[in-house]
Amino acid sequence: MLKLLSLRRLTWSSGADYEEKVEINATELAALRSELSDLEEREAHLKAQLENIDELLRSARLTGYLYMRTRWKALPGEPPPLDDSEVDDWLPRFVVLHGPCIFFYLKCTDLSPQDSCLLSDIDGIGPLPSIEKNGEEIRHAFYMSTHHGLRYECSSESKIQVDGWLTAVQEDLELQHRDTEAPNTTKC
Repeated sequence: MLKLLSLRRLTWSSGADYEEKVEINATELAALRSELSDLEEREAHLKAQLENIDELLRSARLTGYLYMRTRWKALPGEPPPLDDSEVDDWLPRFVVLHGPCIFFYLKCTDLSPQDSCLLSDIDGIGPLPSIEKNGEEIRHAFYMSTHHGLRYECSSESKIQVDGWLTAVQEDLELQHRDTEAPNTTKC
């Protein structure tokens, strides 16, 4: 009786004349079902991550590609940093200003940021001289320095984009500074 119920071979055919036949055994069928299940699970996971990023981008104050590089402040006793203004080590990053944080993604399609910086860690922000090559202005630039000694240098071909980032981050810093100075009147 059990032999009648066991799946030894499964025949699959297409077309009205059953010209093409594919036969798989129960082990192959189980492997295909398992693979399909894994793919469905991965698809659901990726959809959830994409929905999360979509929500983040929709609620972000500012997003866009900027060329970036980072520099560390010299520690006490170290020689001053070399002049590296001629070094072209600017890398494109997708930058997101969201809430109290700035997120740095490698690409806009990445699911998690490569780096991040809290606005409360920023202790300085301002314009940098435009980057020129052969006397021709190529990119406008600005910096954000943290109290940890890290300096983010950002640039873009668009002066409007650089001015937008400077304004948005400065406004958020001022707002955050006012919130920390205001007496806490909320009660638990």
